[in-house]
Amino acid sequence: MVRPRQPMLSRERIVSAALALIDAEGIDAVSTRRLAIELGVSGPSLYNHVVTKDDLLDAVVDAVVGEVDLSMFPSPDWRGALDAWARSYRASLAAHPGVIPVLPSRVGRRPNALRLADAVFGGLVDAGWPRREATRVGALMRYFITGSALGSFAGGFPEDATVYQGGDYPHLGEAHLLARRQTEIDESAFDTGLQALLDGLELRFKSFA
Repeated sequence: MVRPRQPMLSRERIVSAALALIDAEGIDAVSTRRLAIELGVSGPSLYNHVVTKDDLLDAVVDAVVGEVDLSMFPSPDWRGALDAWARSYRASLAAHPGVIPVLPSRVGRRPNALRLADAVFGGLVDAGWPRREATRVGALMRYFITGSALGSFAGGFPEDATVYQGGDYPHLGEAHLLARRQTEIDESAFDTGLQALLDGLELRFKSFA
């Protein structure tokens, strides 16, 4: 009987396997040995497609960033564009929070990350923001988005009501209910913060008119 052929090894397949591993166990789980086991190949064969671990992580992070919608740029409605982009960016990162720790580094080595930076900065400048301010706004938005995607605020509160009893936390009598409404709270908190941030930016933008 002819044995089924192993799917051909490719950079895309390696990146996909690495991302699945990060999603399941975090960045520290990624190694040449572990990936080779997951893919059913020999370790040295991976080096034909990714030279170093940094090279691999760059490709994984860039694949996640490549999921972000940039079609709203350029637009004269910079606020609407930032709003739509922020939601798409957060959705991509929230689906793969394990990549966030290495997201800020080595941007210049990631084509999709450079496309994102170019689209946001260019969109703001084209809409009338001074270049220096556009740089600051782009950075500010990334801080907010990545922070909100890193973890769940509501999910950090145990559902055991006895944790909050005893008089030490008089205002947290219903904190044990937060985890049950995790998605609702996290989504509404992100929306509240995003709108407040955009309101402030709109006031700042008017000062340049």
